[in-house]
Amino acid sequence: MLDQDALASLKGLKSKMEADKERADATIKGTQSRYGFAVLDDGREIFVTPDEMLKVLPEDRVKVCVHPGREGKLIADIERLIESPLGEFAGVCVTKGKAFFVQPDYGVLTRWLFVPPHARNGAKAGDCVRCAILRHPIKDGKPQAKILSVLGNTKTPGLENQYALTRASIPQQWPAAILKQIESLVALPYDESCRVDLTGLGFVSIDAAKTQDIDDALYAETSPDGWTLYVAIADPSDAIVAGSELDQAVAQRATTVYLHGDVVPMLPEALAQGRYALAEGVTRPALVLKAEISNSGTIKSFEFIEALIQSHGKLSYYAVERYLEGHNEDPAIHASAVEALYQLFRVLRQHRSEHELVMEDRQEFRWILDDSKQIESIEPSEKLLSQKLVEECMVVANRCAAEFMMQHQCPGPFITHEGFRDDRQAEAEEFFQRFAPELVGTDLTTLEGFRAVIATLAGSVHELPLRAMINRLLTRAGLTIEPGAHMGMAIRAYTNFTSPLRKYADLLVHRQIKAVLRGQPLPTQCQSELDAISDRLMRVREVSQYAERWLAANYLQKLTGFKREALLTGVVAHISSSGFNVRLDDNGLEGFVDLRKDPEKFSFDKWTASLTSTTRRFTLAQPVTIWCSGFDPKTRVIHLELAEGCGHKDKA
Repeated sequence: MLDQDALASLKGLKSKMEADKERADATIKGTQSRYGFAVLDDGREIFVTPDEMLKVLPEDRVKVCVHPGREGKLIADIERLIESPLGEFAGVCVTKGKAFFVQPDYGVLTRWLFVPPHARNGAKAGDCVRCAILRHPIKDGKPQAKILSVLGNTKTPGLENQYALTRASIPQQWPAAILKQIESLVALPYDESCRVDLTGLGFVSIDAAKTQDIDDALYAETSPDGWTLYVAIADPSDAIVAGSELDQAVAQRATTVYLHGDVVPMLPEALAQGRYALAEGVTRPALVLKAEISNSGTIKSFEFIEALIQSHGKLSYYAVERYLEGHNEDPAIHASAVEALYQLFRVLRQHRSEHELVMEDRQEFRWILDDSKQIESIEPSEKLLSQKLVEECMVVANRCAAEFMMQHQCPGPFITHEGFRDDRQAEAEEFFQRFAPELVGTDLTTLEGFRAVIATLAGSVHELPLRAMINRLLTRAGLTIEPGAHMGMAIRAYTNFTSPLRKYADLLVHRQIKAVLRGQPLPTQCQSELDAISDRLMRVREVSQYAERWLAANYLQKLTGFKREALLTGVVAHISSSGFNVRLDDNGLEGFVDLRKDPEKFSFDKWTASLTSTTRRFTLAQPVTIWCSGFDPKTRVIHLELAEGCGHKDKA
């Protein structure tokens, strides 16, 4: 037996061990490996062992006990679950022996989840499914999942789009309460008390032939020293009351999702395609920009009008294009309206080209889908003149909306683009010293300076693609509550105002403008709200890109069989230290050449945007010959391999 001194010593040791422990709330952060971290509320990240990670799911809120482990390293033990925010997620059904599992497609959650027989909902191995957690692993480390619905398998038409939407939790149905509210709403007459009757103006819409959610209509007429342009934008803002259940649901969607073969609208169809669409021959409420444009293409003055308008013609891009090309066989074309808009477009585009920045045209491609919503063929295409005409009118409306909000100190949303990143200014200066000495000393913080840089590099005859090479030094455009320059367009202020049926940020702009017009207090808005919208827009872009990559991989597999002898040609579209993306010449599809596993070691030169080994060299915009070897089953990124001899240095 232990004597009193030994017992006292043990008691003291136990007390010390307890004193060294800390209990705290934490959020679980998973990793690609089996271990993870507990992120405490004070920001500290504490190591969680693989065995303890079996008890939790990513992003769980838990109570942890932090204590020293071996070698004094702090370790967090899971004591109890506070909250598990993991809701629905996508996955693929798999079997092992007689056991049935779902392999989740949810961030770093990679372990298979057992699905008991009663929770399988008819799913079979290989099915893509929508599922949820049935049993949390906190007690014994053995989670269970339940199948909510079966999306289909690889033979199901449209699976790629449905799976992409599900894995990103994009809602496709509307709550019954909202649909009932809309039923009542569409039966009400419009509030015409503060609207000007502009139904006599010859507005026409120009859009894709199948478009039903028409959110803009145009009219232009000549004036003694230029043109008067009217841009009518659908006005659903009275129906979508700020803070209402409908408004919150629309804000969560943030934008209409466009996928090849599918569309998920931001607004219920009864509103977007019915009550507020600027359809031909019906009177609709609209927020109208009236702008006076000079013969040189400058905006002399403008005003916004709450109005009632009527579209006198629903014209397709193709029909307008045929007219502009001199083929006026379509009796439905409104020749006088289109002619005035076209003449105005020419001076607007010329003015922007000479004084601002216009996005460079690039080769576009059109996907032709078959009945199973797979790519049947891909055809080269170009942006139509009719599309550019509408685009130019939208630019006028958007910049006027930004100017209006600036004048009245509205809290956005503005779209700002700061140009060169603050932390890359010195790097940009060195870039100019190396490749464009005439630009050294240019003030990159001014519109004039930024425009000079872009115009000079775009027109350069240097052997390297200088304009493309500086993209890595530039910021991205973003939504802000404060006005600021849009360097990418060389405009002092910009926003998006022209798609309130399809974009929530545009709807917010409408609310600001109408508050001013009605003499009401400006709606409050904070940057965090706009950041949340930006995050949702990013999520939608990722959905679109994921579905496109999957369809592209299917198409390339059908086209090449993923065989080495099926060679393809393309150009290096993006390059980094690990490899480069190739854009294929015949169809515009992109894949990745991973050089990290190449037997030769490549060094990356950021100044020349090149990867060089002993025998080979690759640079941005370089033509290459490759073959498609497959794709990543999780990300759907297409894997490309170099053809023999591709990239070898000239022996001369």
